[in-house]
Amino acid sequence: MPITEFLAKNAAQYPDDISLVEINPEVQDRKAVTWKDFDLIQTNPTEHHRQQMTWKEFDQKANRFANLLLTRGIKKGDKVAILLMNCIEWLPIYFGILKTGALAVPMNYRYTADEIKYCLELAEVNTLVFGPEFIGRIEDIFEVIPGVKTLFYVGEGVPTFAESYDKLVSYCTSKAPDIKLTDDDDAAIYFSSGTTGFPKAILHGHRALVSSCLTEQNHHGQQKNDVFLCIPPLYHTGAKMHWFGSLLSASKAVLLKGVKPEWILRAVSEEKATIVWLLVPWVQDILDAIDRGDIDVNSYQLDQWRLMHIGAQPVPPSLIKRWKEHFPNHQYDTNYGLSESIGPGCVHLGIENIHKVGAIGKPGYLWEADIVDENGKPVVQGEVGELIVKGPGVMKCYFNNEEATNASIKGEWLYTGDMARMDEDGFIYLVDRKKDVIITGGENLYPVQIEDFLRSHPAIKDVAVIGLPDDRLGEIAAAIIEIKEGATCSEDEINKFCIALPRYKRPRKIIFAEVPRNPTGKIEKPRLREIYCGKRLVEAQTTK
Repeated sequence: MPITEFLAKNAAQYPDDISLVEINPEVQDRKAVTWKDFDLIQTNPTEHHRQQMTWKEFDQKANRFANLLLTRGIKKGDKVAILLMNCIEWLPIYFGILKTGALAVPMNYRYTADEIKYCLELAEVNTLVFGPEFIGRIEDIFEVIPGVKTLFYVGEGVPTFAESYDKLVSYCTSKAPDIKLTDDDDAAIYFSSGTTGFPKAILHGHRALVSSCLTEQNHHGQQKNDVFLCIPPLYHTGAKMHWFGSLLSASKAVLLKGVKPEWILRAVSEEKATIVWLLVPWVQDILDAIDRGDIDVNSYQLDQWRLMHIGAQPVPPSLIKRWKEHFPNHQYDTNYGLSESIGPGCVHLGIENIHKVGAIGKPGYLWEADIVDENGKPVVQGEVGELIVKGPGVMKCYFNNEEATNASIKGEWLYTGDMARMDEDGFIYLVDRKKDVIITGGENLYPVQIEDFLRSHPAIKDVAVIGLPDDRLGEIAAAIIEIKEGATCSEDEINKFCIALPRYKRPRKIIFAEVPRNPTGKIEKPRLREIYCGKRLVEAQTTK
């Protein structure tokens, strides 16, 4: 059945139960001021620290937007893009699109105007829903994207070139539209993360969305009384497909707009969150804040918090060891996936396998996985090869890109581009991206292995290893190292620390600088290569 039926079912069975909560801690902190600041607070009275929505309201809002789209001629197979920051309207808009039979096209809120234009044209979008953060970018391009006929604006202060979503949906009926959907229908186009260049458009059907619901709930056991704290951006498959476990169990989810450690713990405490999905940098920030004494965990109500899980990037075992020291009663899981595999879950560790931290796990529920050589033949156990996966969440294709589709999908298998190995117990370890492998003097270096080692240094907050051109060796490994707040470290200290590594794995160059990550937590290695692999190596501070 199509995924929209889960929403309708929840609205019928639990109409008055809370489905979504939006928390804006920045507004809350701004309002925690003295009476002399009262006039300042009143300058924006429409801002709310906390908003909530029942399942009935959720479904009605989705129906209203679906009916608005239908009045504008939207039909099955059309594409409607969403360019919004996380907000309480995001998911009702997404489901409203699906209820028309159109395809939802979520877009990265970091895209520049040119990238927005590129993606709108690639996905053949004809309607765009956007928020106040994007007025300038849309204003720059709306006249040169003729395929986009309709622009809906969510928020106050509607620009002259768009129509008010809030006003128009209020005039529409909340009755479900009479559109027949099947599992085989197209449902959404997601964009690849762009870590290897301009994003590709990834086409998924309703069958894939439903399979992600089943996989997520099987892995994390969401029940009606669970509360999921969602922080990562909803445009990405990771956040949304983890939330699908809440959809399936009709449980509450909290959208937190902010990533400060105290905001996260306060939201867990006040909303009684039981499941929290974090990215590596946020885990690091929470632990560092605790270690510095900036946060006292005893000041929060955290006993109900049962599961912390991580995805989107390799997880250093040392980080989880530190987490368990502070939160010994937490279950832990890590999830591996790609937008091409409908997000997280095609491989997962499992809460019962914390003794295997460092592995990404085994094939997830409804999935198969293998590791193959360049000819597509399975490698010997323990050897490194390319990870391939097969299951109901594999994309239909790269939209409008047959060449890329044929390179990634062979038979029923999706070739991930990730290099991995399998141990004697069948657990898969991610080694690195195929394109990130450094070949130095004929030896293959896998940056993730070096990064994991360096992160065990007490002064290092984050690290990225890339290859730099070298006349003699072809490439050398360079480590871009971000130091923890208040810590000091030198190049000589790092070099001494790396003596524990085999000589060929030791970084040949140490650069102290910020490690850039995208909104889903992945290191932006193309950006680092652009900075450091040009004709002239950008000089960076090498002591701190």
